Amino acid sequence: MSKLLIVDDEIDVREFAKRFFKKRGIDVSIASGGDEALNIIGRHRPDLVLLDIQMEGLSGMEVLRKLREEKNDIKVIMVTGAEDPSIIDEANNLGVKGYIHKPLILEELEKIVMKELKISVHAN
Repeated sequence: MSKLLIVDDEIDVREFAKRFFKKRGIDVSIASGGDEALNIIGRHRPDLVLLDIQMEGLSGMEVLRKLREEKNDIKVIMVTGAEDPSIIDEANNLGVKGYIHKPLILEELEKIVMKELKISVHAN
């Protein structure tokens, strides 16, 4: 079973995405911030991380930098509510697999996550 970690400081976003992907047979973990995310990644080795860029405390970019400094090549998709070209450039240089924009569009979210997890998307 594929493992997904959803990291977002908005509880509604975390819980909504968690339910959405659990219904698709994915093992989903959630974290409300960067430190919690790093802890879960270290213990559970998810296949993919949905990582919010802007969070209180440790930001998504700081989490991504720490992962890459540790030579962790885990797949990461950044979640953002704002476009900042310098952040996008740095994230690309750190090997992110893509971006999801808030507000979340389910079809877009499902398509990119399922592609990275190599799970086929079945039309409802």
